[in-house]
Amino acid sequence: MSLKNFGRLFLLCLVLGIAFTSLFSCDSKRSEKEFNTFQELQDPTSDTISDWSNVPEGLQASFISIDDKMPKSVAPQVTTSKSIKVTGWKNEKLSGQLLLWSASNVNQVELEFDSFTSEASTLPASIAQARFVRYVMTDEFAEGCGHRKPEDYAASLAPDMLDNLDNFNIDAKTIRPVWLTFSIPADAVAGVYKGNLKLYADRNFAEEFEIEIEVVDQLLPNPSEWVYHLDLWQHPSAVARVHNLEMWSDAHFDKMRPLMKMLADAGQKVITATLNIDPWNNQSFDAYSDMIIWTKNEDQTWIFDYTVFDKWVEFMMDLGVNDMINCYSLLTWNNKLHYNDMEKKELVTLELPAQSSEYTEIWTIFLTDFTHHLKEKGWLEITNIAMDERSPADMQAALKVLNDAAPELGISLADNHKSYKEYPGIKDISAGAGSVVDVEDIAARRENGLVTTWYVCCSDPFANTFTFSESAEAVYSAWRTVAGDFDGMLRWSYNSWVENPLTDSRYRTWPAGDTYIVYPDARSSIRFERLVEGIQDAEKIRVLRKQYSDENSAESLSKLNELEETIKYFNTLEPPNDWNEKLNEAKMLLNK
Repeated sequence: MSLKNFGRLFLLCLVLGIAFTSLFSCDSKRSEKEFNTFQELQDPTSDTISDWSNVPEGLQASFISIDDKMPKSVAPQVTTSKSIKVTGWKNEKLSGQLLLWSASNVNQVELEFDSFTSEASTLPASIAQARFVRYVMTDEFAEGCGHRKPEDYAASLAPDMLDNLDNFNIDAKTIRPVWLTFSIPADAVAGVYKGNLKLYADRNFAEEFEIEIEVVDQLLPNPSEWVYHLDLWQHPSAVARVHNLEMWSDAHFDKMRPLMKMLADAGQKVITATLNIDPWNNQSFDAYSDMIIWTKNEDQTWIFDYTVFDKWVEFMMDLGVNDMINCYSLLTWNNKLHYNDMEKKELVTLELPAQSSEYTEIWTIFLTDFTHHLKEKGWLEITNIAMDERSPADMQAALKVLNDAAPELGISLADNHKSYKEYPGIKDISAGAGSVVDVEDIAARRENGLVTTWYVCCSDPFANTFTFSESAEAVYSAWRTVAGDFDGMLRWSYNSWVENPLTDSRYRTWPAGDTYIVYPDARSSIRFERLVEGIQDAEKIRVLRKQYSDENSAESLSKLNELEETIKYFNTLEPPNDWNEKLNEAKMLLNK
């Protein structure tokens, strides 16, 4: 410290009435904060013996591509970058990634944004968010679906969860990515905005970074207006178990609210509901809890309690998810249903093959009552009876019951039998990634108000959202949706959490991360952020297609042709090795 600055500090302390007992009694240190969090699992790879001797002293930082997923224990070899530029439309959410690393322990790492200014306007610092990326244990695709023992698969730590902490401690010889989010306001003035990101470490200022946000003079619609048909299945029981809450209690719904609001803000179109016993035979760590209570009285009449079903549907609708209610299922994975038998004074479980007369009798009674209830609630037109990967023989039996007992109800099917052509009138068809769906069929269905999507699951190595997947695969999936002319995409697992979802994404049956894409306490993930990024791209394509067609000039039609030619590249799930580069080039085209 220079003598002049020392004197100024001395005078300031005298003015403030502070005893000048040491140089630090009037310093600029930030206030000390508590750091309470869970411990990540130990890195199981040999990366822990990597050489960090060439890393300079102190906290290191650099911007890196959002496509990069850096191993936790390896000193990064990156070209240092202290500035970043992101480009997007008004009302679009953009991402960036800052990498932090250190050869020694660094405590209380914090980040703060300044406001962003252009020649004509200012955007507040609140449009930007920095979240520390947490590492979860993952494995590998290997053979995909099938029971697996952890010791049989290569394990590693993957950066994925976006934590909600306002500060973080960085251990020696580790890296810590920071995910940056920029939410451009819908009323932002187009132009180039500049601002700064300040980095603090050990309660002291460490470094400042430059951020440039280019706002294109185009407007992305609100998520509630997105056409992309997103269907991520919700799992309320997992929330109750992880947070140790009574199922369907007020506290349970309070805990689900921010989690499901995050889903609604991604443009989710479908409410996942259940009709009876867990439709998937407890394939997840948590069995699905009943939403409708079936009771058979002593006089052999039936009553159905819709209290929980109604509360759940109204809860999701209040958050903005109101296009469809998909109710699972007339065809469960074990052909079972259960009910309270008042004569026997017990819960009775029946195994009813879809071709049996008892199946027809019992489901006819329920469907008749259910239709009446849905009419009273005003939900009949948006409700589908949903089936997941059931055989054509069982489907035909179930469809006959539905057509006879409840012809006004819609039908939904996730089809892995390549049999969609057998059900031309089904309201909501999602074809497995391995199926070939004719664009003529999709167009014909769309004209009739029917929805056609596609899905990936444990059997699909690409484009998927496992915790070991390349993060850009989630973006690619939306471009594949557009290229195949699908209406959207289904993924079975929004929050079917494993036993310890904060630290270990592996599961006993499928590749790691297959069962969930977000984390407890409404923590997002790199996978989820990039999934939304892809959906935004699909919506931007929709806007541009209409804009270019409406203009109908030589220039606009040339732009439209360039866009369509670019989209064709993504109509495959086996792209060349340069797919990520091609994807980034295509994304740039949307911002011209």
